[in-house]
Amino acid sequence: METKRAIDLGGVRLAPYSPCISVGNHIWVAGQIGTDGGDSLGEQTTRCLEKIDDLLVEAGSSKKDLVRVTVLLLDMGDFSDFNEIYGAWLDGTVLPARAAFAVKELPGGAKVEVVAEAILGCGGR
Repeated sequence: METKRAIDLGGVRLAPYSPCISVGNHIWVAGQIGTDGGDSLGEQTTRCLEKIDDLLVEAGSSKKDLVRVTVLLLDMGDFSDFNEIYGAWLDGTVLPARAAFAVKELPGGAKVEVVAEAILGCGGR
């Protein structure tokens, strides 16, 4: 049986959870927000994607291994602006499956939260 491993790069958490968990070759990244990157949607999006990059690297993976992403937006009017940054971030990869939802509220006053799932090695190196 595979052992569950928590991946934590430190930083402030607003609730009790692990930022990232791996079991075997499966990696789950908890919802990441980017309020520490700035106030705008663009700054927050860039920061939360950087956090996902960092957590995946610590897990021995990369965004090339992403298989599913869930996006939570405070305002669906930001959908296009988010997609511009997100698409550039994933350039050169096989795009993961994705869902995007508008929500009433996000933790810490965030404008966007991104949840991700990866399978180690599936995207090649």
